Amino acid sequence: MVQVIVKPGEPIDVALKRFKKTVMNSGITKEARMHERYEKPSDRKRRELKAAIRKFRRAREKAAARDRS
Repeated sequence: MVQVIVKPGEPIDVALKRFKKTVMNSGITKEARMHERYEKPSDRKRRELKAAIRKFRRAREKAAARDRS
């Protein structure tokens, strides 16, 4: 649960901005979007596999670029 303590004399818009930033950093909105609809286990595995492949390719390209320079 995310909490933001409003300091005395602090404008509400500043506190709201801190709250929104805290919510975004905690990953609550990302998790809520994931739970909006049901995802079959096979679809979840496929999505995670594609993400792992993308991550591997990016790391390999970054290493190759570093080796070239």
